[in-house]
Amino acid sequence: MPLQIGIVGLPNVGKSTLFNALTKTKGAEAANYPFCTINPNVGVVEVPDTRMEKLAEIVIPQRVLPTIIEFVDIAGLVKGASGGEGLGNQFLANIRQCDAIAQVVRIFDDENVTHVHGNVDPMFDREVIELELILADMQTVENRLNKAKSTARAGKKEDVAYAALVQKVYDHLADNKLAIEMDLSADERLQIRDLHLLTNKPFIYVANVDEDRVAAMTPEDVRKQLNVPPETPVIVVSAKIESELMELDEEEAKAFLDDIGLEESGLNQLIRAAYQALDLETYFTAGVLEVRAWTIKKGTKAPQAAGVIHTDFEKGFIKAEVISYEDFIACAGEAGAKEKGKLRLEGKEYVVNDGDVMHFKFAN
Repeated sequence: MPLQIGIVGLPNVGKSTLFNALTKTKGAEAANYPFCTINPNVGVVEVPDTRMEKLAEIVIPQRVLPTIIEFVDIAGLVKGASGGEGLGNQFLANIRQCDAIAQVVRIFDDENVTHVHGNVDPMFDREVIELELILADMQTVENRLNKAKSTARAGKKEDVAYAALVQKVYDHLADNKLAIEMDLSADERLQIRDLHLLTNKPFIYVANVDEDRVAAMTPEDVRKQLNVPPETPVIVVSAKIESELMELDEEEAKAFLDDIGLEESGLNQLIRAAYQALDLETYFTAGVLEVRAWTIKKGTKAPQAAGVIHTDFEKGFIKAEVISYEDFIACAGEAGAKEKGKLRLEGKEYVVNDGDVMHFKFAN
């Protein structure tokens, strides 16, 4: 399954415009009225990585396959969505399976684009969206809590402990706090994972600003406006500029970004933020058939990294041939790296590094 990012926000914050630009499609209807997106839109985007181009120049493969991300754009949420207002809970369900949530917040002023609350207030908008997600999670947790308490009456130790954990989660949400902010052990996080809580996912805040302010406004400026923790990924984009970029080829887009003082597109920023939020990295396989990127969690060991390609690779793992990306390029490929002693044989305890070029040996 590819990495999946759910895009949420109030109506008319530029959410669907941004989705269209990021995915270079016209998939989501963008219009100046609430609920113009009435079905979830899913767009698949290749993850840009200049390292793949350099690997391909050396290997000259038949094909180059970058890793991908899916963006899911849902209808604009409004106050009361968790209780059925607007388009209601049916659309919140569409992002329960997503890996992270990108919340688009409007910081642009445009009298021609109506705001559902009558005025632009980024902090209030953030609070409205997150409260609806919290309320939806409370409904989910309440249902589970009733069942957990019923099961715990038999007095079984693990059932009593689980009921207490679910109660703890419910109480935390009832204080209008996100589940991801809870102080839980890794085992407790694992126990509540099947609840698919919306607020237990990493958040990325996407500030949609005026095109003439996008180069000057920093993520720190937005953090202050939204009052979000310093470690939370925040990016600043102009959906209007992103829409213009989608009409340009790569060279034209780079020149356009240079002209307005931006180093990279909103898509690149969002992908980097997603990798940061989810603690992800990339390793490569490189051969004459294909050069390919694979996404893994930081700290993943070699057998589990092999399992991303195929479960049989993990089950029958014997060893991995590893060359760092830098060595692969410096030695002009696998043969040169082997000759210079840069190719290493690693076993089951090897922790994969970002950029490793790997070849797995496994038993059938």
